[in-house]
Amino acid sequence: MSPRAASKLDLDRATVRQARTLARQVGRPIVRLAQQHTTVSVERATLRLAGLAGADAEGTPWVNRVADAVRAGIGLEHGIALPIWDALVRGEADDLLTLAQKAAAGSIRFRLPEGRDAARARTAARKQVGSGIKRIDQRRRERERLISRIGDAPRQPWIYLIVATGDIYEDIPQAQAAAREGADVIAVIRSTGQSLLDYVPEGATREGYAGTYATQENFRLMRAALDETSRELGRYVRLTNYASGLCMPEIAALAGMERLDMMLNDSMYGILFRDINPVRTFVDQRFSRQVHARAGIVINTGEDNYLTTADAVEAAHTVTTSQLLNEYFAKEAGLEDWQLGLGHAFEIDPAVPDSFRLELAHALLARELFPDAPLKWMPPTRHMTGDVFRGYLLDGFFNLAGALTGQGILLVGMMTEAVVTPWLSDRDLALQNVRYVMEAAGRLHEDFRPAPGGVIVERAHQVLGESIDLLEQIKAHQGGLLDAIADGTFGLMKRPADAGRGLDGVAKKSAAYYNPASELLEEGTG
Repeated sequence: MSPRAASKLDLDRATVRQARTLARQVGRPIVRLAQQHTTVSVERATLRLAGLAGADAEGTPWVNRVADAVRAGIGLEHGIALPIWDALVRGEADDLLTLAQKAAAGSIRFRLPEGRDAARARTAARKQVGSGIKRIDQRRRERERLISRIGDAPRQPWIYLIVATGDIYEDIPQAQAAAREGADVIAVIRSTGQSLLDYVPEGATREGYAGTYATQENFRLMRAALDETSRELGRYVRLTNYASGLCMPEIAALAGMERLDMMLNDSMYGILFRDINPVRTFVDQRFSRQVHARAGIVINTGEDNYLTTADAVEAAHTVTTSQLLNEYFAKEAGLEDWQLGLGHAFEIDPAVPDSFRLELAHALLARELFPDAPLKWMPPTRHMTGDVFRGYLLDGFFNLAGALTGQGILLVGMMTEAVVTPWLSDRDLALQNVRYVMEAAGRLHEDFRPAPGGVIVERAHQVLGESIDLLEQIKAHQGGLLDAIADGTFGLMKRPADAGRGLDGVAKKSAAYYNPASELLEEGTG
Protein backbone atom coordinates (compact mmCIF):
# COMPACT_ATOMS: atom_id res chain seq x y z
CA MET A 1 0.00 0.00 0.00
CA SER A 2 1.09 3.56 -0.66
CA PRO A 3 2.12 5.38 2.52
CA ARG A 4 0.34 8.47 1.18
CA ALA A 5 -3.24 7.32 1.66
CA ALA A 6 -5.17 5.20 4.12
CA SER A 7 -6.76 2.10 2.64
CA LYS A 8 -10.46 2.42 1.88
CA LEU A 9 -10.61 -1.37 1.98
CA ASP A 10 -8.63 -1.75 5.20
CA LEU A 11 -6.11 -3.98 3.41
CA ASP A 12 -3.44 -5.38 5.68
CA ARG A 13 0.00 -4.23 4.54
CA ALA A 14 1.59 -7.54 5.52
CA THR A 15 -0.95 -9.42 3.41
CA VAL A 16 -0.22 -7.20 0.41
CA ARG A 17 3.53 -7.76 0.89
CA GLN A 18 2.90 -11.50 1.06
CA ALA A 19 1.06 -11.39 -2.28
CA ARG A 20 3.93 -9.54 -3.96
CA THR A 21 6.52 -11.87 -2.44
CA LEU A 22 4.65 -14.89 -3.79
CA ALA A 23 4.36 -13.27 -7.24
CA ARG A 24 8.12 -12.70 -7.23
CA GLN A 25 8.79 -16.30 -6.18
CA VAL A 26 6.48 -17.64 -8.89
CA GLY A 27 7.83 -15.28 -11.53
CA ARG A 28 11.58 -15.58 -10.88
CA PRO A 29 11.97 -19.02 -12.56
CA ILE A 30 10.22 -17.62 -15.65
CA VAL A 31 12.69 -14.73 -15.79
CA ARG A 32 15.60 -17.17 -15.57
CA LEU A 33 14.02 -19.21 -18.37
CA ALA A 34 13.73 -16.08 -20.51
CA GLN A 35 17.34 -15.11 -19.81
CA GLN A 36 18.52 -18.55 -20.97
CA HIS A 37 16.71 -18.50 -24.33
CA THR A 38 16.37 -16.42 -27.45
CA THR A 39 13.82 -16.36 -30.26
CA VAL A 40 13.76 -15.50 -33.93
CA SER A 41 11.79 -12.36 -33.16
CA VAL A 42 14.27 -11.12 -30.54
CA GLU A 43 17.04 -11.55 -33.10
CA ARG A 44 15.05 -9.83 -35.85
CA ALA A 45 14.22 -6.95 -33.50
CA THR A 46 17.97 -6.48 -33.04
CA LEU A 47 18.38 -6.10 -36.80
CA ARG A 48 15.53 -3.57 -36.91
CA LEU A 49 17.26 -1.52 -34.21
CA ALA A 50 20.37 -1.63 -36.39
CA GLY A 51 18.38 -0.02 -39.19
CA LEU A 52 17.49 -2.95 -41.45
CA ALA A 53 14.06 -2.38 -43.00
CA GLY A 54 12.14 -3.18 -46.16
CA ALA A 55 11.10 -6.41 -47.84
CA ASP A 56 11.81 -8.44 -50.94
CA ALA A 57 9.55 -8.62 -53.99
CA GLU A 58 7.38 -11.24 -52.29
CA GLY A 59 6.83 -9.08 -49.21
CA THR A 60 9.12 -11.05 -46.90
CA PRO A 61 11.02 -8.61 -44.66
CA TRP A 62 14.77 -8.53 -45.08
CA VAL A 63 15.19 -9.13 -41.35
CA ASN A 64 13.44 -12.48 -41.82
CA ARG A 65 15.56 -13.34 -44.85
CA VAL A 66 18.91 -12.77 -43.19
CA ALA A 67 17.87 -14.25 -39.83
CA ASP A 68 16.66 -17.40 -41.57
CA ALA A 69 19.93 -17.66 -43.51
CA VAL A 70 22.03 -17.45 -40.34
CA ARG A 71 19.78 -19.90 -38.56
CA ALA A 72 19.98 -22.39 -41.42
CA GLY A 73 23.76 -22.11 -41.55
CA ILE A 74 24.89 -22.17 -37.92
CA GLY A 75 21.74 -22.19 -35.76
CA LEU A 76 19.99 -19.62 -33.59
CA GLU A 77 21.57 -20.48 -30.25
CA HIS A 78 24.58 -18.17 -30.71
CA GLY A 79 22.43 -15.22 -31.72
CA ILE A 80 22.71 -13.73 -35.18
CA ALA A 81 24.68 -10.57 -34.37
CA LEU A 82 28.18 -12.08 -34.38
CA PRO A 83 27.80 -14.00 -37.67
CA ILE A 84 26.20 -10.99 -39.42
CA TRP A 85 28.65 -8.33 -38.30
CA ASP A 86 31.54 -10.71 -38.80
CA ALA A 87 30.46 -10.94 -42.44
CA LEU A 88 30.24 -7.16 -42.68
CA VAL A 89 33.66 -6.66 -41.09
CA ARG A 90 35.11 -9.22 -43.52
CA GLY A 91 33.75 -7.18 -46.42
CA GLU A 92 31.08 -9.60 -47.60
CA ALA A 93 28.78 -6.59 -48.13
CA ASP A 94 28.90 -2.84 -47.68
CA ASP A 95 25.82 -2.60 -45.49
CA LEU A 96 23.10 -4.64 -43.79
CA LEU A 97 20.61 -4.37 -46.63
CA THR A 98 23.10 -5.62 -49.23
CA LEU A 99 24.12 -8.41 -46.87
CA ALA A 100 20.48 -9.45 -46.43
CA GLN A 101 19.95 -9.48 -50.20
CA LYS A 102 23.06 -11.60 -50.74
CA ALA A 103 22.06 -13.93 -47.90
CA ALA A 104 18.61 -14.40 -49.43
CA ALA A 105 20.30 -15.32 -52.72
CA GLY A 106 22.48 -17.88 -50.93
CA SER A 107 25.73 -16.14 -51.82
CA ILE A 108 27.04 -15.71 -48.26
CA ARG A 109 28.21 -18.43 -45.92
CA PHE A 110 27.97 -17.29 -42.30
CA ARG A 111 30.32 -18.46 -39.58
CA LEU A 112 30.60 -18.01 -35.81
CA PRO A 113 33.74 -15.88 -35.34
CA GLU A 114 36.23 -16.49 -32.55
CA GLY A 115 39.00 -14.54 -30.85
CA ARG A 116 39.83 -11.17 -32.41
CA ASP A 117 37.31 -11.70 -35.19
CA ALA A 118 34.57 -12.12 -32.60
CA ALA A 119 35.74 -8.99 -30.74
CA ARG A 120 35.64 -6.91 -33.94
CA ALA A 121 32.18 -8.21 -34.83
CA ARG A 122 30.96 -7.50 -31.31
CA THR A 123 32.21 -3.91 -31.43
CA ALA A 124 30.66 -3.26 -34.83
CA ALA A 125 27.33 -4.81 -33.86
CA ARG A 126 27.10 -2.86 -30.62
CA LYS A 127 27.81 0.42 -32.40
CA GLN A 128 25.18 -0.05 -35.08
CA VAL A 129 22.46 -1.43 -32.80
CA GLY A 130 23.28 1.34 -30.33
CA SER A 131 22.17 3.86 -32.94
CA GLY A 132 18.68 2.35 -32.80
CA ILE A 133 18.64 2.57 -29.01
CA LYS A 134 19.68 6.22 -29.28
CA ARG A 135 16.80 6.83 -31.69
CA ILE A 136 14.40 5.43 -29.11
CA ASP A 137 15.93 7.75 -26.51
CA GLN A 138 15.48 10.71 -28.86
CA ARG A 139 11.83 9.87 -29.49
CA ARG A 140 11.19 9.63 -25.75
CA ARG A 141 12.71 13.08 -25.20
CA GLU A 142 10.66 14.36 -28.14
CA ARG A 143 7.45 13.15 -26.45
CA GLU A 144 8.41 14.86 -23.21
CA ARG A 145 9.11 18.13 -25.04
CA LEU A 146 5.80 17.99 -26.90
CA ILE A 147 3.81 17.37 -23.72
CA SER A 148 5.62 20.25 -22.06
CA ARG A 149 5.07 22.56 -25.03
CA ILE A 150 1.57 21.57 -26.17
CA GLY A 151 0.02 20.41 -22.91
CA ASP A 152 -1.23 17.09 -21.56
CA ALA A 153 -4.67 15.54 -21.11
CA PRO A 154 -6.48 17.79 -18.63
CA ARG A 155 -7.60 15.04 -16.27
CA GLN A 156 -7.66 11.33 -15.54
CA PRO A 157 -8.88 8.82 -16.39
CA TRP A 158 -7.53 9.20 -19.88
CA ILE A 159 -10.32 8.43 -22.33
CA TYR A 160 -9.17 5.60 -24.60
CA LEU A 161 -10.92 4.97 -27.90
CA ILE A 162 -10.38 2.34 -30.60
CA VAL A 163 -10.32 2.78 -34.38
CA ALA A 164 -10.31 -0.27 -36.62
CA THR A 165 -11.20 0.25 -40.27
CA GLY A 166 -8.44 -1.87 -41.82
CA ASP A 167 -7.28 1.10 -43.91
CA ILE A 168 -4.70 3.40 -42.33
CA TYR A 169 -5.92 6.27 -44.51
CA GLU A 170 -9.44 5.82 -43.13
CA ASP A 171 -8.15 5.31 -39.59
CA ILE A 172 -6.42 8.70 -39.58
CA PRO A 173 -9.49 10.97 -40.00
CA GLN A 174 -11.48 8.77 -37.60
CA ALA A 175 -8.73 9.05 -34.99
CA GLN A 176 -8.50 12.80 -35.42
CA ALA A 177 -12.28 13.14 -35.12
CA ALA A 178 -12.26 11.04 -31.95
CA ALA A 179 -9.56 13.23 -30.44
CA ARG A 180 -11.59 16.34 -31.24
CA GLU A 181 -14.55 14.73 -29.46
CA GLY A 182 -12.50 14.21 -26.31
CA ALA A 183 -10.45 11.01 -26.69
CA ASP A 184 -7.04 11.23 -25.00
CA VAL A 185 -5.68 7.92 -26.30
CA ILE A 186 -6.25 6.43 -29.76
CA ALA A 187 -5.75 2.68 -30.13
CA VAL A 188 -5.44 1.22 -33.62
CA ILE A 189 -6.54 -2.41 -33.44
CA ARG A 190 -4.48 -4.82 -35.52
CA SER A 191 -5.89 -6.81 -38.37
CA THR A 192 -7.38 -10.14 -37.35
CA GLY A 193 -4.69 -12.81 -37.27
CA GLN A 194 -1.63 -10.54 -37.36
CA SER A 195 -0.51 -11.87 -33.98
CA LEU A 196 0.02 -15.26 -35.67
CA LEU A 197 2.20 -13.91 -38.48
CA ASP A 198 5.90 -14.58 -37.90
CA TYR A 199 6.85 -11.43 -39.77
CA VAL A 200 5.90 -7.75 -39.63
CA PRO A 201 4.33 -6.45 -42.87
CA GLU A 202 5.92 -3.45 -44.56
CA GLY A 203 4.52 -0.13 -45.70
CA ALA A 204 1.18 1.66 -45.46
CA THR A 205 -1.67 -0.86 -45.62
CA ARG A 206 -5.30 -0.61 -46.67
CA GLU A 207 -6.53 -4.20 -46.58
CA GLY A 208 -6.83 -5.24 -42.91
CA TYR A 209 -9.81 -7.20 -41.60
CA ALA A 210 -11.47 -5.90 -38.41
CA GLY A 211 -8.32 -3.89 -37.79
CA THR A 212 -5.27 -2.37 -39.46
CA TYR A 213 -1.88 -4.03 -39.82
CA ALA A 214 0.78 -2.88 -37.39
CA THR A 215 3.64 -1.67 -39.59
CA GLN A 216 6.36 0.90 -39.12
CA GLU A 217 4.92 3.13 -41.83
CA ASN A 218 1.41 2.93 -40.36
CA PHE A 219 2.87 3.89 -36.99
CA ARG A 220 4.64 6.86 -38.57
CA LEU A 221 1.58 8.08 -40.45
CA MET A 222 -0.77 7.90 -37.46
CA ARG A 223 1.74 9.49 -35.09
CA ALA A 224 2.26 12.41 -37.48
CA ALA A 225 -1.50 12.91 -37.86
CA LEU A 226 -2.10 12.88 -34.12
CA ASP A 227 0.78 15.30 -33.57
CA GLU A 228 -1.01 17.69 -35.92
CA THR A 229 -4.27 17.23 -34.01
CA SER A 230 -2.46 17.60 -30.67
CA ARG A 231 -1.22 21.04 -31.71
CA GLU A 232 -4.71 21.98 -32.85
CA LEU A 233 -6.30 20.92 -29.54
CA GLY A 234 -3.57 22.10 -27.20
CA ARG A 235 -3.11 18.67 -25.60
CA TYR A 236 -0.91 15.71 -26.49
CA VAL A 237 -2.97 12.81 -27.92
CA ARG A 238 -1.45 9.42 -27.17
CA LEU A 239 -1.20 6.55 -29.66
CA THR A 240 -1.56 2.86 -28.83
CA ASN A 241 -0.95 -0.37 -30.72
CA TYR A 242 -0.33 -4.03 -29.95
CA ALA A 243 3.04 -5.60 -29.04
CA SER A 244 1.81 -9.16 -28.77
CA GLY A 245 1.93 -12.31 -30.83
CA LEU A 246 4.85 -13.89 -32.64
CA CYS A 247 6.54 -10.57 -33.47
CA MET A 248 6.20 -8.89 -30.08
CA PRO A 249 9.88 -7.76 -29.80
CA GLU A 250 9.96 -6.36 -33.34
CA ILE A 251 6.74 -4.38 -32.93
CA ALA A 252 8.03 -3.05 -29.60
CA ALA A 253 11.20 -1.83 -31.29
CA LEU A 254 9.24 -0.18 -34.11
CA ALA A 255 6.91 1.45 -31.59
CA GLY A 256 9.85 2.90 -29.69
CA MET A 257 11.43 4.27 -32.85
CA GLU A 258 8.16 5.82 -34.07
CA ARG A 259 7.14 7.32 -30.69
CA LEU A 260 4.05 5.34 -29.82
CA ASP A 261 2.93 6.02 -26.27
CA MET A 262 1.17 2.84 -25.14
CA MET A 263 1.38 -0.77 -26.20
CA LEU A 264 -0.79 -3.76 -25.38
CA ASN A 265 1.78 -6.11 -23.85
CA ASP A 266 0.53 -8.85 -21.57
CA SER A 267 2.76 -11.62 -20.23
CA MET A 268 0.27 -14.43 -20.92
CA TYR A 269 -2.32 -13.20 -23.45
CA GLY A 270 -0.61 -14.75 -26.48
CA ILE A 271 -0.26 -18.05 -24.66
CA LEU A 272 -3.86 -18.28 -23.53
CA PHE A 273 -5.79 -16.74 -26.41
CA ARG A 274 -3.53 -17.29 -29.44
CA ASP A 275 -1.96 -20.63 -28.46
CA ILE A 276 1.57 -19.25 -28.80
CA ASN A 277 4.20 -21.36 -27.08
CA PRO A 278 4.68 -20.26 -23.44
CA VAL A 279 8.49 -20.20 -23.59
CA ARG A 280 8.42 -18.18 -26.82
CA THR A 281 6.02 -15.73 -25.23
CA PHE A 282 7.92 -15.21 -21.99
CA VAL A 283 11.24 -14.69 -23.81
CA ASP A 284 9.65 -12.23 -26.22
CA GLN A 285 7.73 -10.32 -23.56
CA ARG A 286 10.82 -9.72 -21.42
CA PHE A 287 12.75 -8.22 -24.34
CA SER A 288 9.76 -6.17 -25.49
CA ARG A 289 9.21 -4.78 -22.01
CA GLN A 290 12.85 -3.77 -21.78
CA VAL A 291 12.30 -1.81 -24.99
CA HIS A 292 9.10 -0.26 -23.63
CA ALA A 293 10.88 0.73 -20.44
CA ARG A 294 13.59 2.46 -22.45
CA ALA A 295 11.05 4.19 -24.71
CA GLY A 296 8.88 5.52 -21.89
CA ILE A 297 5.91 3.56 -23.22
CA VAL A 298 2.98 2.64 -20.95
CA ILE A 299 2.06 -1.02 -21.30
CA ASN A 300 -1.51 -2.30 -21.15
CA THR A 301 -2.00 -5.84 -19.87
CA GLY A 302 -4.81 -8.17 -20.85
CA GLU A 303 -6.47 -9.51 -17.72
CA ASP A 304 -9.84 -8.31 -19.01
CA ASN A 305 -9.71 -11.13 -21.56
CA TYR A 306 -9.84 -13.78 -18.83
CA LEU A 307 -13.35 -12.65 -18.01
CA THR A 308 -14.57 -13.22 -21.56
CA THR A 309 -14.02 -16.97 -21.12
CA ALA A 310 -14.37 -17.43 -17.34
CA ASP A 311 -17.00 -16.14 -14.91
CA ALA A 312 -16.11 -12.66 -13.65
CA VAL A 313 -17.06 -13.47 -10.05
CA GLU A 314 -15.62 -16.96 -9.77
CA ALA A 315 -12.40 -16.04 -11.65
CA ALA A 316 -11.84 -12.59 -10.14
CA HIS A 317 -8.85 -13.83 -8.16
CA THR A 318 -7.11 -15.01 -11.34
CA VAL A 319 -7.23 -11.40 -12.59
CA THR A 320 -5.57 -10.16 -9.40
CA THR A 321 -3.01 -12.97 -9.56
CA SER A 322 -2.15 -12.09 -13.16
CA GLN A 323 -1.88 -8.39 -12.27
CA LEU A 324 0.62 -9.22 -9.54
CA LEU A 325 2.64 -11.39 -11.94
CA ASN A 326 2.50 -8.76 -14.68
CA GLU A 327 3.75 -6.18 -12.20
CA TYR A 328 6.69 -8.38 -11.20
CA PHE A 329 7.66 -9.21 -14.80
CA ALA A 330 7.33 -5.55 -15.81
CA LYS A 331 9.44 -4.15 -13.01
CA GLU A 332 12.09 -6.83 -13.48
CA ALA A 333 12.34 -5.65 -17.10
CA GLY A 334 12.80 -2.04 -16.00
CA LEU A 335 9.30 -0.57 -16.24
CA GLU A 336 8.21 1.88 -13.55
CA ASP A 337 4.86 2.15 -11.78
CA TRP A 338 3.64 4.94 -14.07
CA GLN A 339 4.12 2.62 -17.06
CA LEU A 340 1.93 -0.20 -15.73
CA GLY A 341 -1.51 -0.04 -17.31
CA LEU A 342 -2.66 -3.21 -15.58
CA GLY A 343 -5.93 -4.44 -17.03
CA HIS A 344 -9.27 -5.35 -15.50
CA ALA A 345 -12.86 -5.21 -16.66
CA PHE A 346 -16.54 -4.59 -15.88
CA GLU A 347 -17.72 -8.06 -16.89
CA ILE A 348 -19.97 -9.37 -14.09
CA ASP A 349 -23.36 -10.58 -15.29
CA PRO A 350 -25.77 -7.71 -14.54
CA ALA A 351 -28.32 -10.30 -13.35
CA VAL A 352 -26.07 -11.23 -10.40
CA PRO A 353 -27.38 -9.65 -7.16
CA ASP A 354 -25.23 -6.71 -6.03
CA SER A 355 -23.29 -6.90 -9.31
CA PHE A 356 -22.36 -3.21 -9.20
CA ARG A 357 -21.08 -3.50 -5.63
CA LEU A 358 -18.96 -6.47 -6.67
CA GLU A 359 -17.60 -4.51 -9.65
CA LEU A 360 -16.66 -1.68 -7.28
CA ALA A 361 -14.93 -4.15 -4.96
CA HIS A 362 -12.81 -5.58 -7.78
CA ALA A 363 -11.97 -2.17 -9.24
CA LEU A 364 -11.09 -0.63 -5.88
CA LEU A 365 -8.96 -3.64 -4.95
CA ALA A 366 -6.89 -3.13 -8.10
CA ARG A 367 -6.61 0.59 -7.38
CA GLU A 368 -5.35 -0.01 -3.84
CA LEU A 369 -2.97 -2.83 -4.72
CA PHE A 370 -1.36 -0.69 -7.44
CA PRO A 371 -1.80 2.91 -6.24
CA ASP A 372 0.74 4.46 -8.61
CA ALA A 373 -0.18 2.48 -11.74
CA PRO A 374 -2.46 3.94 -14.45
CA LEU A 375 -4.90 1.03 -14.38
CA LYS A 376 -6.71 0.27 -17.62
CA TRP A 377 -10.44 -0.17 -16.99
CA MET A 378 -12.24 -2.13 -19.72
CA PRO A 379 -15.97 -1.88 -20.54
CA PRO A 380 -18.58 -4.65 -20.63
CA THR A 381 -18.52 -6.93 -23.65
CA ARG A 382 -19.55 -10.43 -22.60
CA HIS A 383 -23.02 -9.46 -21.42
CA MET A 384 -23.80 -6.92 -24.14
CA THR A 385 -26.85 -8.42 -25.85
CA GLY A 386 -27.48 -6.12 -28.80
CA ASP A 387 -30.03 -4.06 -26.86
CA VAL A 388 -28.38 -0.67 -27.40
CA PHE A 389 -30.40 1.07 -24.68
CA ARG A 390 -29.40 -1.49 -22.06
CA GLY A 391 -25.86 -1.35 -23.39
CA TYR A 392 -25.71 2.43 -23.08
CA LEU A 393 -26.89 2.15 -19.47
CA LEU A 394 -24.34 -0.55 -18.67
CA ASP A 395 -21.59 1.64 -20.12
CA GLY A 396 -22.79 4.48 -17.90
CA PHE A 397 -22.45 2.27 -14.82
CA PHE A 398 -19.03 1.20 -16.04
CA ASN A 399 -17.97 4.83 -16.40
CA LEU A 400 -19.30 5.60 -12.92
CA ALA A 401 -17.33 2.69 -11.45
CA GLY A 402 -14.21 4.09 -13.07
CA ALA A 403 -14.88 7.53 -11.59
CA LEU A 404 -15.62 6.15 -8.11
CA THR A 405 -12.46 4.05 -7.96
CA GLY A 406 -9.95 6.41 -9.59
CA GLN A 407 -9.03 4.38 -12.67
CA GLY A 408 -6.27 5.81 -14.86
CA ILE A 409 -7.22 4.72 -18.39
CA LEU A 410 -10.85 4.21 -19.38
CA LEU A 411 -11.65 2.41 -22.62
CA VAL A 412 -14.80 3.82 -24.16
CA GLY A 413 -17.62 1.27 -24.16
CA MET A 414 -19.86 0.98 -27.22
CA MET A 415 -23.58 0.38 -26.93
CA THR A 416 -23.40 -1.42 -30.30
CA GLU A 417 -20.95 -3.99 -28.91
CA ALA A 418 -21.93 -7.44 -30.27
CA VAL A 419 -23.95 -5.79 -33.07
CA VAL A 420 -21.70 -3.93 -35.52
CA THR A 421 -18.28 -2.33 -35.81
CA PRO A 422 -19.05 1.11 -34.35
CA TRP A 423 -20.04 3.97 -36.62
CA LEU A 424 -18.64 7.44 -35.98
CA SER A 425 -22.05 8.41 -34.55
CA ASP A 426 -21.83 5.47 -32.10
CA ARG A 427 -18.47 6.73 -30.92
CA ASP A 428 -19.79 10.24 -30.51
CA LEU A 429 -22.64 9.00 -28.28
CA ALA A 430 -20.26 6.80 -26.29
CA LEU A 431 -17.92 9.75 -25.71
CA GLN A 432 -20.89 11.86 -24.57
CA ASN A 433 -21.67 9.15 -22.01
CA VAL A 434 -18.10 9.23 -20.69
CA ARG A 435 -17.95 13.03 -20.60
CA TYR A 436 -21.26 13.37 -18.76
CA VAL A 437 -20.33 10.84 -16.07
CA MET A 438 -16.81 12.17 -15.56
CA GLU A 439 -17.87 15.81 -15.44
CA ALA A 440 -20.83 15.11 -13.17
CA ALA A 441 -18.80 12.87 -10.84
CA GLY A 442 -15.85 15.24 -10.68
CA ARG A 443 -13.57 14.13 -7.83
CA LEU A 444 -16.19 11.81 -6.37
CA HIS A 445 -13.59 9.13 -5.76
CA GLU A 446 -12.24 11.30 -2.93
CA ASP A 447 -15.61 11.03 -1.11
CA PHE A 448 -16.35 7.39 -1.90
CA ARG A 449 -15.58 5.16 1.08
CA PRO A 450 -17.21 1.73 1.34
CA ALA A 451 -18.74 0.79 4.67
CA PRO A 452 -16.26 -1.04 6.94
CA GLY A 453 -17.18 -4.72 6.96
CA GLY A 454 -19.66 -4.20 4.12
CA VAL A 455 -20.10 -6.15 0.90
CA ILE A 456 -17.46 -4.19 -1.03
CA VAL A 457 -14.76 -4.44 1.63
CA GLU A 458 -15.41 -8.10 2.39
CA ARG A 459 -15.45 -9.03 -1.28
CA ALA A 460 -12.12 -7.29 -1.89
CA HIS A 461 -10.55 -9.16 1.03
CA GLN A 462 -11.96 -12.43 -0.30
CA VAL A 463 -10.50 -11.92 -3.77
CA LEU A 464 -7.07 -10.96 -2.42
CA GLY A 465 -7.11 -14.01 -0.14
CA GLU A 466 -8.01 -16.30 -3.03
CA SER A 467 -5.22 -14.76 -5.10
CA ILE A 468 -2.71 -15.52 -2.37
CA ASP A 469 -4.01 -19.09 -2.15
CA LEU A 470 -3.60 -19.50 -5.92
CA LEU A 471 -0.05 -18.11 -5.86
CA GLU A 472 0.77 -20.53 -3.03
CA GLN A 473 -0.57 -23.41 -5.12
CA ILE A 474 1.45 -22.35 -8.16
CA LYS A 475 4.59 -21.99 -6.04
CA ALA A 476 4.11 -25.46 -4.57
CA HIS A 477 3.58 -27.04 -7.99
CA GLN A 478 6.68 -28.79 -9.29
CA GLY A 479 6.41 -27.09 -12.67
CA GLY A 480 5.46 -23.70 -11.24
CA LEU A 481 3.72 -21.17 -13.46
CA LEU A 482 4.25 -23.15 -16.68
CA ASP A 483 2.33 -26.09 -15.26
CA ALA A 484 -0.39 -23.81 -13.92
CA ILE A 485 -0.85 -22.42 -17.43
CA ALA A 486 -0.91 -25.96 -18.83
CA ASP A 487 -3.61 -26.89 -16.32
CA GLY A 488 -5.95 -24.10 -17.45
CA THR A 489 -5.60 -21.91 -14.36
CA PHE A 490 -5.99 -18.65 -16.31
CA GLY A 491 -8.97 -18.06 -18.59
CA LEU A 492 -9.74 -21.82 -18.61
CA MET A 493 -7.20 -22.26 -21.45
CA LYS A 494 -4.80 -25.21 -21.18
CA ARG A 495 -1.47 -24.43 -22.85
CA PRO A 496 1.46 -26.83 -22.28
CA ALA A 497 5.03 -25.51 -22.42
CA ASP A 498 6.12 -28.00 -25.09
CA ALA A 499 3.44 -27.06 -27.61
CA GLY A 500 1.92 -24.06 -29.30
CA ARG A 501 2.74 -21.80 -32.22
CA GLY A 502 6.27 -20.49 -32.55
CA LEU A 503 8.00 -23.20 -30.55
CA ASP A 504 10.36 -23.89 -33.45
CA GLY A 505 11.57 -20.28 -33.21
CA VAL A 506 13.00 -20.73 -29.68
CA ALA A 507 16.62 -21.66 -28.92
CA LYS A 508 18.56 -22.15 -25.71
CA LYS A 509 21.52 -19.78 -25.66
CA SER A 510 25.00 -21.20 -26.12
CA ALA A 511 28.09 -20.03 -24.23
CA ALA A 512 28.99 -17.94 -27.28
CA TYR A 513 25.62 -16.15 -27.46
CA TYR A 514 25.75 -12.40 -28.00
CA ASN A 515 23.03 -9.84 -28.57
CA PRO A 516 24.02 -6.15 -28.47
CA ALA A 517 20.44 -4.96 -28.01
CA SER A 518 19.94 -7.10 -24.91
CA GLU A 519 23.32 -5.99 -23.60
CA LEU A 520 22.53 -2.28 -24.07
CA LEU A 521 19.04 -2.60 -22.61
CA GLU A 522 20.32 -4.48 -19.56
CA GLU A 523 22.98 -1.83 -19.03
CA GLY A 524 20.56 1.04 -19.52
CA THR A 525 23.00 2.70 -21.93
CA GLY A 526 22.99 3.55 -25.60
